[in-house]
Amino acid sequence: MNSQWEAVIGLEIHTQLSTKSKIFSGASTAYGAEPNTQACAVDLGLPGVLPVLNKDAVRKAVTFGLAIDAEIAPHSVFARKNYFYPDLPKGYQISQFELPIVGNGHLDIEVDGVEKRIGITRAHLEEDAGKSLHEDFHGLTGIDLNRAGTPLLEIVSEPDMRSAKEAVAYMRKLHELVRYLEICDGNMQEGSFRCDANVSVRPKGQKEFGTRAEIKNINSFRFVEKAINHEIERQIDVIEGGGKVVQETRLYDANKDETRSMRSKEEANDYRYFPDPDLLPVEIEQSLKDEIRATLPELPDAKKLRFLEQYALDAESAATLTSSRELADFYEAVVKASAGEAKLAGNWMTGDVLGALNKAGLEIGACPVSAERLAGLLKRIADNTISGKIAKQVFDKLWNGTETADEIIENEGLKQITDTGAIEAIVDKVIAANPVPVEQYLAGKDKALMALVGQVMKETQGKANPGDVNKMLIAKLKG
Repeated sequence: MNSQWEAVIGLEIHTQLSTKSKIFSGASTAYGAEPNTQACAVDLGLPGVLPVLNKDAVRKAVTFGLAIDAEIAPHSVFARKNYFYPDLPKGYQISQFELPIVGNGHLDIEVDGVEKRIGITRAHLEEDAGKSLHEDFHGLTGIDLNRAGTPLLEIVSEPDMRSAKEAVAYMRKLHELVRYLEICDGNMQEGSFRCDANVSVRPKGQKEFGTRAEIKNINSFRFVEKAINHEIERQIDVIEGGGKVVQETRLYDANKDETRSMRSKEEANDYRYFPDPDLLPVEIEQSLKDEIRATLPELPDAKKLRFLEQYALDAESAATLTSSRELADFYEAVVKASAGEAKLAGNWMTGDVLGALNKAGLEIGACPVSAERLAGLLKRIADNTISGKIAKQVFDKLWNGTETADEIIENEGLKQITDTGAIEAIVDKVIAANPVPVEQYLAGKDKALMALVGQVMKETQGKANPGDVNKMLIAKLKG
């Protein structure tokens, strides 16, 4: 970005709450059903039906508010947001406007080693609309109302972010948090976590905000970064070219890597908000807040700090291992089952285990190697039964089979050679067969020693301890 300009970014994130039924009806929220099979009379807006508020959606909203240290409104109100769109059968969306359930809170992010606090203005409950489908209808549009009435928590940030990188860090942190709290599954492919980005630019040092454009419905971290960066450059080009940025809603086209205009941006008065006459205000008692606060899990920042102190992990490993609740639980189960091999468990989890999961496209919950079986492998590394190199072979067999590490080591004859006499005989043989690297080492070329170590490991099929081999070679060559 041109150094004369500063970006101002705020995000509105629509989080689908993981309730079994919709926010104002008993229809199922399960994903993937045949079109229009999970839309009841309330969702369809048929005459004579009345909405009934889902208590679990309220509890999940309060849970989120407590986790971001926000104000929980003792009195909040549902409003009708009036607009016409084919996938909105009632002609209005039930949302919250002047009195949302969650007020001011915050989330701390870290970018390039610098911590920053991002304010959260509000989070309000609302219902989702249906979905317009344009494929396979030969120039027509199909409407699927299965999503209509699905409970959403719209989380609105302050315009505190100054780069696409900060916006992505905030979005990732929020995604991590709602999954930790188990109020949202965070599945972006299924639309459970969607982002609208408000972007403007201003000359460096200017206090007043520039005119903003809103980029709608971005559904991946990568696209959020690309869309914001493109929009920043577009707005700078417009202003430097003598034009003015117009307040509008834009769409990000991932194929062309560009944003394009959808419509002029509506103001709140365009929606003619008014309190919904069919729904009572929501009253939150202190006792409910106390009850929910008592059920909050250990949150990501607190868990990361504990992992650093309790397990002596480095900051990067602690951040990786606490990036999801399931991953952190798995790691702690491995540490417990391996009798406290915390550092070794951390190295294997962040390296081989996550690498294999990533390659297979699996989450930790679907890991073929249980915490107990992985711990069994780590114990054999720790007590020098097998070398680190052999351990990788054992891990591959654990991944693809059902045996324990002990069974694999026994059946495959992989136990490390601890007989110093046997190792010494092989070392003598390697020294005799490799006069060139021996001479090079004696002439001061330390790298030549590694070639000799490699030959010994080859002769022992990796079953000798490399450290012991190293020491024995040096003793014999310098003796």
